[in-house]
Amino acid sequence: MRDYVIVTDSCVDLNQDQVEDMGLTVVPLSVQFGAQHFYNRPGDGPDPKEFFDRLMKGESAQTSAPNVDDFKENFRPLLQEGKDLLYLAFSSGLSATYQNGCIALDDLREEFPEAKIYAVDTLCASMGQGLIVYLADQEKRKGKTIEEVRDFVEANKLKVCHWFTVGNLTQLRRGGRLSAGKAVFGSLLQVKPILHVDNDGHLAAVTTVKGRKKSIEALADKIETLIENPEGQYVFISQAQCREETEGLAAMIKKRLPVADVIIGDIGPVIGTHTGQGVIAMFFMGKDRRTE
Repeated sequence: MRDYVIVTDSCVDLNQDQVEDMGLTVVPLSVQFGAQHFYNRPGDGPDPKEFFDRLMKGESAQTSAPNVDDFKENFRPLLQEGKDLLYLAFSSGLSATYQNGCIALDDLREEFPEAKIYAVDTLCASMGQGLIVYLADQEKRKGKTIEEVRDFVEANKLKVCHWFTVGNLTQLRRGGRLSAGKAVFGSLLQVKPILHVDNDGHLAAVTTVKGRKKSIEALADKIETLIENPEGQYVFISQAQCREETEGLAAMIKKRLPVADVIIGDIGPVIGTHTGQGVIAMFFMGKDRRTE
């Protein structure tokens, strides 16, 4: 059996140690931040605190998916080494990344007809995507074939539950996910939305609560209600410049549920451009992506 590699993209929001431990190739998305252009990967771009501070002050940022040639530049060397390739992509409901990757792979199948080349639209984002990639890597370590890992991801991707809240409504308004009127009204009343990612990979508002503390407690309530088989499960949480509050949520989860551990990571600049500073996003395996 030929060796194979798992490839993903930088919306996975895993850190460099995690990427290296799993032996992943990560295709970076990019950000245009004022006059600065940088790639979403460790060591490239502004300091995270500086990045979110500048966003809060109103500086604009635009994110871009890798184009077809970018994907080919990352995929081709792996295929030239005689390896098969499984690409686990950022949700097609949020980006053109998956579509561009598929076009590149279609071209490369003609160039490398002997290779097994597969792509899966994970319909996941941030460390939700990271969680399904981690689980895929665990299957690979068990000796599963590339087809078995691909089928595992397809069968389980809609069990990856995404729940999050934001520190303020500014970036949701700028991204068109919240009207200006609702953003102003919500900010005045300290209303915090509770959102999730639905079965189509889109962000969807589920409810609102008043105050930051209640929004974090609402996340803990959601996981307690919706998690399936928590024993031994790893919960992933990503955050943007609110580590102390996130650690508080992790402690609540550990107190309520017999999970193996809660892994805290950082929101990258691509996801962060659209969510802003103060976002806390929680990811776990449930029966499905139901809201109640």
